Amino acid sequence: MKKNLIFWLVGILSFSSCSKDFLDVAPETAITSSTFYKTESHFNLALVAAYEPLRSLVHPGIYMDEMRSDNTFFRYYAPDRGPANWVEDIIQWTDQSQTTAVNNRYYADYRGISRANIILSRLETAEISEEVKNQVAGETLFLRAFYYFDLVTHYGGVPLYLEEVVDEQSSYVSNSTIEEVYAQVIKDLNGAIPNLPVAATFPQTGRATKGAAKMLLAKAYMSKPQREYVLAESELGDIMNMNYELLEDYGDVFDPNNKNHQESIFEVQFREGPDGQQSDFIYYMLPKTEDTWPITGLRANNVSLGGWNVPNQELIDSYEAGDLRLNESIQIAEGTLAGGNPGFDPIIILEIRDPRGYVPEPGKFYFPYVSKYVHGPYALPNNTGENWPVFRFADALLLMAENLVQQGKNDLALPYLNKVRTRAGLDDLDVATLENVLNERRHELAFENHRWTDLIRTGKAIEVMSAYGQRMKQEYPFLPANSFNVTENRLIYPIPYRDLQLNKNLKQNPGY
Repeated sequence: MKKNLIFWLVGILSFSSCSKDFLDVAPETAITSSTFYKTESHFNLALVAAYEPLRSLVHPGIYMDEMRSDNTFFRYYAPDRGPANWVEDIIQWTDQSQTTAVNNRYYADYRGISRANIILSRLETAEISEEVKNQVAGETLFLRAFYYFDLVTHYGGVPLYLEEVVDEQSSYVSNSTIEEVYAQVIKDLNGAIPNLPVAATFPQTGRATKGAAKMLLAKAYMSKPQREYVLAESELGDIMNMNYELLEDYGDVFDPNNKNHQESIFEVQFREGPDGQQSDFIYYMLPKTEDTWPITGLRANNVSLGGWNVPNQELIDSYEAGDLRLNESIQIAEGTLAGGNPGFDPIIILEIRDPRGYVPEPGKFYFPYVSKYVHGPYALPNNTGENWPVFRFADALLLMAENLVQQGKNDLALPYLNKVRTRAGLDDLDVATLENVLNERRHELAFENHRWTDLIRTGKAIEVMSAYGQRMKQEYPFLPANSFNVTENRLIYPIPYRDLQLNKNLKQNPGY
């Protein structure tokens, strides 16, 4: 079995035959649904397909989680007004009933669920060892739970498909309740955990582990309408006794040379190169510039892609003095504008500056950008090997602190909170509160797509985002009067219109 299944080739579908009978319509080397799900290799290749939609959640997550929150905004650029409106609607809370990123995330989740269901249905009758069956079932149930958790936290009560769809009748499923979706997530994870390994050697393979499943299960217990903090505490306690540990240097956490390291609980896997396995998300976070060389070590035009997920000045200013995470997470591109108009002209980058105490020089234009994922020089434009972090041990520590505070066990929460602060170069706190745990999560996990769901899970979303919206409308006159209309309905996104048209049993979420 190969070490990292994410990069196995699925080229077996292109096998050719040298049969003497060239009229044979079913050559033995042809792969069909009736001949494929037979061997261990077949099921591991099918698992590759079930992992693949994770990659399609990264970009929508940047818009729907990080930029939906108070962490980041976008750089106004007049030529983008038409093409970029579908993104700006999310960020400035002028939601439309249909948005490309919102739809793509929904479809990616269900693509993963469909592939997982096919594996589970074919696994029952496969003539392979029980050990392999258990391994495949564990990973597949984890993935299905992951996709449904992503759906329920972003779209509410969605249809539950738990079997392979084989006919028209089984395609048209009505909405389940939020409670029912969470119950299925929890059931799948409890089925997966006994069949998943504990991470024992590092770097890991990139596959799901017992720690990843327990992390997701804890988040499900802490996010469902009726919170179950005691059960979540037990799952997080198990993670504390596994082999995870914080890396000594915060910057090393995101270095692609350290992928799947001891702090990593689960990552979305990418690989730099010409074979289509690369990531490109950093380019969307970089400035609009005709030459990215000062940042990436590669000359590339980033005018069409860049300008998104820009760290807010309030976030930059909120880092405590001495916090080592600031300069690792954010840098500032300083330069000039060819035409002098920031709404129309890309930046010519002259210097890369640290953000702490930054004061722009007269006549210079500046652009804060997310730097924690930048590790050039790169060989190809829009092509990096940066993985996307999903769960980290630091996340688990802070989630445990949050859990204990929610139970009134503030003294017990303090060591978990301070362990993360120590790595950041900060003094210990004397007391753990929900506010300072959330604040620590904001800075530790900045730009990892956690802030929005953190605010929702802790009941802070409407309060925080309403105040943030008022500040942003004062700062940016181009924002429309109806922007940042933060309501309960807007805490989840709309079901795609196309699905509503195809499936008459499906109901739209309230307010859309």
